[in-house]
Amino acid sequence: MRLLITGSPGAGKGTQGTRLAAHFGIPHLSSGDLLRKIVASGDGAVAQSARAISDGKMVSDETANALMLGELDKPEAANGFVLDGYPRTLSQAQTLTAFLAGRGEKLDAVVALEVSEVAVIERLGNRITCPQCGETYHALVSPPKVVGVCDECGYAGLTVRPDDLPERITVRLRLYTERTEPILGYYREQNLLTPVNAEGTENDVFARIVAALKKVAPL
Repeated sequence: MRLLITGSPGAGKGTQGTRLAAHFGIPHLSSGDLLRKIVASGDGAVAQSARAISDGKMVSDETANALMLGELDKPEAANGFVLDGYPRTLSQAQTLTAFLAGRGEKLDAVVALEVSEVAVIERLGNRITCPQCGETYHALVSPPKVVGVCDECGYAGLTVRPDDLPERITVRLRLYTERTEPILGYYREQNLLTPVNAEGTENDVFARIVAALKKVAPL
């Protein structure tokens, strides 16, 4: 299964992408997670370019393509994958199509998570993350058992990601509208787009995604 999960910031791509990957036994390739690791490592020119995400901005097409196509070239992705956060522009989508075609492959489906702007702002404004293992919590709906401490790894120092600060959420939503929404039309023309209502509980959304995929992709 070769999937792309897309949607606005706060739509739940990371949460649902992780669940889909576990469900199908394939890797979850998140551009945001990979870029944040590179930024934390401070490793060279890519890290410098990737720091744009801390300001709620997008990295260049060149950086995104190099990073994600490199991940897709690894043996772990040979039998399928869930792409999350890539492609984010029409140019990146076209590059991905060409890359997969060169291997005699194509995407099975593009899951488009649909959520209102009000819900996005509420979700992101209350999201806290473990900088050590990447586990994510919602301060109101699904907080950690101990305030400020990660349930998964025990790290004491949960934080709000820089790109989840209120002023940067606005930038991210504007960039999504300007640069990422056009890829929906691109995939719609290829009959790959599968819209899914992403409001409600995590389990409800996941059930909707699986049900929708059963209609359009080989499971």
